[in-house]
Amino acid sequence: MASAAAGSVVRGTVSSVTWGDDGRAVSMSIRGKDVIVDLATFRMSDGKLPEPADRPGPRRNRPDRGRQFSVVYTPKGDKRAECKDRNVFISGPNGENAYPITKDGSVPNRIKNGVASWVYGEELDVREAMWFSPDGKYLAYYRFDESKVPDYYLALDQRKLQSSLDIEAYPKVGAPNPSVQIFVYSLLNGTTTRVQAEFGAGKTDDLAHYLYDVSWSPKGDELLFVRTNRKQNTREWCAANPQNGTCRIIHREVRPGSWVDNHPEVTWLGQDRFLIITERSGFRNLEQYDFQGKKLSTVTNLNAEVERVVKVDEKAGIVWYTARDGARPSLRQLHRVRLDGTDDVRLTDPNFSHTINLSARGDFFIDTAETTELPPVTTLRDRNGKEKLKLNESDLTKFKQIGLRPVERIEFTAADGATKCYGELSFPSDFDPGKSYPVLVSVYAGPDSAGGFERFQMPSNLAEHGYIIASFDGRGTQGRGKAFKDAVYGKLGIVEIDDQAAGVRSLANRSYIDLKRVGIFGTSYGGYASAMALLRYPDVFAAASCSSSVTDFRNYDSIYTERYMGLLGDNLAGYEAGSAMKYADQLKGRMMLFFGTADNNVHPSNTMQLIAALQRARKNFELQAGPDQGHSGLNMDRMLEFFYGALRP
Repeated sequence: MASAAAGSVVRGTVSSVTWGDDGRAVSMSIRGKDVIVDLATFRMSDGKLPEPADRPGPRRNRPDRGRQFSVVYTPKGDKRAECKDRNVFISGPNGENAYPITKDGSVPNRIKNGVASWVYGEELDVREAMWFSPDGKYLAYYRFDESKVPDYYLALDQRKLQSSLDIEAYPKVGAPNPSVQIFVYSLLNGTTTRVQAEFGAGKTDDLAHYLYDVSWSPKGDELLFVRTNRKQNTREWCAANPQNGTCRIIHREVRPGSWVDNHPEVTWLGQDRFLIITERSGFRNLEQYDFQGKKLSTVTNLNAEVERVVKVDEKAGIVWYTARDGARPSLRQLHRVRLDGTDDVRLTDPNFSHTINLSARGDFFIDTAETTELPPVTTLRDRNGKEKLKLNESDLTKFKQIGLRPVERIEFTAADGATKCYGELSFPSDFDPGKSYPVLVSVYAGPDSAGGFERFQMPSNLAEHGYIIASFDGRGTQGRGKAFKDAVYGKLGIVEIDDQAAGVRSLANRSYIDLKRVGIFGTSYGGYASAMALLRYPDVFAAASCSSSVTDFRNYDSIYTERYMGLLGDNLAGYEAGSAMKYADQLKGRMMLFFGTADNNVHPSNTMQLIAALQRARKNFELQAGPDQGHSGLNMDRMLEFFYGALRP
């Protein structure tokens, strides 16, 4: 459900660098112009997924959100597998001489081969459902049985003379999930083997309930996959023998009373060792294992989050990585450490956030340093972080001439009275501290979201309409360690909403802010957060624009919701406390509701239930619908018009 805001500004000072054979920079391109892109959950502006640049074979049509590619090619491009009518066919590269390797896929029987259930694409990032081995001798593929999964019926084409119906097997909280299996077909002898994913302990504790992140090992002799239980608090990375389907565990992580990171980040060291980012210590840290699952070393041991591996020099036994151990967790730093965990050195200034371009041999790196309030400076540095040449420095002359103010980074205390949190404020270009301004809070607030790295940015253009624009990263968001995220476990709609209210209240000492005129807006989880903030804190928020909102997590899909809320039977009180309908009679401010009639993600029934509850409570509200629109937000002009009326002095 998480998504980044459309129209986000992605900036970069150095757009490309070419390194010579001696490891020195020989040419570079400097880019000073902002580029506007749509980041929406790493999808293109049309809502589809980008095609991987390194995928073998001809180009493929990009699948829609939550869907998978229907065709996959061998690495040599001499054969292809295709999903047609829920069955898998193998053919020549252009579809010639096709023959089926499955025959049980059918709509009436609700069996799918070579394609995944919708919820896997939406919540587990499954975009491939067939995988050729590196030598092209085997094809692994999914088989889903959705016979027990309830359908959701969505009316489409409502603007046309005749409507149509979209029917999707959509597992909601507590309902049966699709049954998943992985099979491997041998192109040499035509045999099919089922991967025994439920081996060992999985037979008794629900492991192999979800199977995903399927790939082949570097040697190509084993099929790799991740399995979790339904609660998603145990994750195992496994390897299967393609000839007989037997499996073994490579790496295991358990988080009782919480959730595991579903997608462990792995960096291969040759074919027999790997680095993995694990939260075992309570923070994301690097560990080294051999491919049999033996731990070789703890590479990092920070009380801060490792972001990613930048480069590994296996011969020298050195890793470069980035981490959140600056003066604030939002300040990205570059480190160099040995594979055995010794000699960990931070190479960057902890008072800035750094974007790094490391040379091929690691002898130099280009460092773009900035904060929310300090514009980027780009420098060439040696392997120890010493400055060698200043490449580019931002010029704020025009920025200041037109009255723009840097976005302000703020600190506030969470609703627990103890936890330090961060936020941002944007000001209009004609800001006058002697005047009084209403506030608009831009919110998402979902677990595992936000917590981005600091960057110098243009103030929100919404501020030019006479608002202070605020955002608050409360508990549950990324980048602060597992305990910080776990604060929301089983309590969605409570803890993160308490912290949004705490963020607003922290502005009380600013004389230019009118705390009687505070609005909040968001889409998807942000729509839910907006509704809950207005309903639960009527003394803090005067208006809310709530788009494509979940209104009760019993309405949402099993994978996302149960990861963060636990199973319904274990946490019924938590689910009830997080229902917006529970607080409908508390509405005092102005509420705008929006939904798309064709939203197959957060179904229109969410908004319909809240409408009914508000009507029973005899509350006034405004409603906008997007005919035949999917998961989307209220038109910005209409939203501003709503806030103009709702937050007038």
